[in-house]
Amino acid sequence: MNLKKIVSLVSVALISILIVYGFVLIYQIFSGNTKFSEKEMYVYVPTGSDYEQVKKIIAPYVNNMDRFEMVASKASYSENIKPGRFLFKKDMNSYELVKALRFNDPVSLAFNNQERLENFAGRVGSQIEPDSLELLNTFKDTVFLKENGFTDENVLVMFIPNTYDIYWNISAEKFRDKMIKEYNKFWNKERTAKALAQGLTPIQATILASIVHKESVKKDERPRIAGVYLNRMKLEMPLQADPTVIFAIKKKSNDFDQVIKRVFYNDLFLNSPYNTYKNIGLPPGPIAMPDITALEAVLNPEKNNFIYFCASVDRFGYHEFAATLAEHNVNAKKYSDWIVSQGVKR
Repeated sequence: MNLKKIVSLVSVALISILIVYGFVLIYQIFSGNTKFSEKEMYVYVPTGSDYEQVKKIIAPYVNNMDRFEMVASKASYSENIKPGRFLFKKDMNSYELVKALRFNDPVSLAFNNQERLENFAGRVGSQIEPDSLELLNTFKDTVFLKENGFTDENVLVMFIPNTYDIYWNISAEKFRDKMIKEYNKFWNKERTAKALAQGLTPIQATILASIVHKESVKKDERPRIAGVYLNRMKLEMPLQADPTVIFAIKKKSNDFDQVIKRVFYNDLFLNSPYNTYKNIGLPPGPIAMPDITALEAVLNPEKNNFIYFCASVDRFGYHEFAATLAEHNVNAKKYSDWIVSQGVKR
């Protein structure tokens, strides 16, 4: 066999090997490499994770780790780990898995109706990487509070209920800083001027809105209730808001899970800065996180001459309003009799 023929055979053999290798490589890169039944799922890579830790995290969802590692090595992924939340889809190949681990998918973080800062921290901490304690400590940082005019008691007013796109691995400090930016954006010149027209600062307006929010679930009634409370404040009357008494009871017992449906006469004398039957003016902080409709109700209250109101027996969820104490006493007795007939104790 001459040299030319040998070279030709060797060349054919090498080409064949390269073709087979190419097919194997293509198979390793582009064939499906997941083993979960859902259409899609998220994996979470904590801040500071290294390549070995990432492999442990994704191992339950990857069918062949050798194929994944081969592609990850070619793509230099092991030297470029990113923390965050990453979307895996069913039947993704190794190339797509590596690509997915480079795209941090934001969380649509939503919150509303949180009663205390602790509840809020828990709600947020269940949706992003920092835990509730880390968030709480950040929110209560004394330097931050002083710089932004908040206190431990009222800092909950800073958080405007909404849905925000947040990266899962955002730090507690960066989350807090984003929230203060959103707060300042909400309290623009127009809204601040409206609050001032009612004799309120943005913080005071939010505290009052928290009471309005708790008083009525009927959004169309909230401007009227806000008008009543503002009337009382102008007359330097106590606000006499039952929701503040309920909050005071819960705060004193440190039991915010209890359900209180009725406020008794003796409760009105509870010694607490949140008891607006004993104290004139607003409590030192919000009794809940008011939603936007409650805030707008305080900024755009109904102008009326009502001073009193109580729950309506005839229109469930609404209230009966009165301009005089005599009118109110009639409404209040009707409601009290109904409560007794229903057997409501606490």
